[in-house]
Amino acid sequence: MTLRVDDLKVYYNTLAGDVRALDGVTFEIADGEIMGLAGESGCGKTTLGNSLIRLDGRMRHVGGSVELDGQEMPIADGDAMAEFRYHSISVVPQYAMSAMNPTRKIGVMSKELIESRGMKYADVKDEYEQRLKMVGLRDGVLDLYPMELSGGMKQRVVMVLSTLLDPSLLIADEITSALDVSTQKAVAESLVGLRDNEFVKSMIVITHDLSILHEVADTIMIMYAGHLAEKASTEGIINGPRHPYTKMLIDSLPEVGVRFEDNRLAGIPGKPPSLLDPPAGCRFRERCPLAVDECLERPPFVEIEEGHQVDCWKVR
Repeated sequence: MTLRVDDLKVYYNTLAGDVRALDGVTFEIADGEIMGLAGESGCGKTTLGNSLIRLDGRMRHVGGSVELDGQEMPIADGDAMAEFRYHSISVVPQYAMSAMNPTRKIGVMSKELIESRGMKYADVKDEYEQRLKMVGLRDGVLDLYPMELSGGMKQRVVMVLSTLLDPSLLIADEITSALDVSTQKAVAESLVGLRDNEFVKSMIVITHDLSILHEVADTIMIMYAGHLAEKASTEGIINGPRHPYTKMLIDSLPEVGVRFEDNRLAGIPGKPPSLLDPPAGCRFRERCPLAVDECLERPPFVEIEEGHQVDCWKVR
């Protein structure tokens, strides 16, 4: 087992009070698994990813634990997590394409970053160049400036850098956003190649784009308002969702070749609750067509069949 998360609670400190961005999240990721993480904006996807590597100083660890390869991660201590970042757990953050200094060549930036992790650039340069070629980047890319690379090329450079130390877990956050369809395909194939070549054991791929997850993920986990709604195989989520929210999320997606007047998108009525003062019980209750009095109590996230977990009283 690569990752085990147990009852994780992470809040943001604000002047208005605590934002309960993650409020009791429990799940596991197996060796070799690529897990997609999806849900509406603000549901806690990026917070979950960041909390595992502890990048955001505004976050406060309220409770729960994270275990990676049998070792508990000190996620409540940013300094203690330093020895695990990029070695055991790594991240390709949102807007990674904008993280590069436009006045410095790729090779210079790469050397500085690698040496900041306590390694000699000369010791890994050959392996680095080999992996760049593996993801389809041409010779000489290290001598170029970021502005000479396309968005997809910059994204693949960051992906290779993030996995150069062979971490157990890679968190890829919205890595295909702002890319055209053909470039998305190239980036997605490169991502799977990192796993298949055993440069990483497992991955969490965070995105709004379920079509990307359908191509790369073994499993998909759906989040809603800081809680988990459902986790199952990719085919199980896409073709057989059980949670009312997951069903409505899938039904709200447009279909290629289907005109609006022929099949009007229903969408999901209402809006997600404020996480400053979330409602008791199931947080989807006020938008759910199946809500009953029992939903005033939070349902457990349980396995309804092998490999399929759901957080809903109406699905048992």
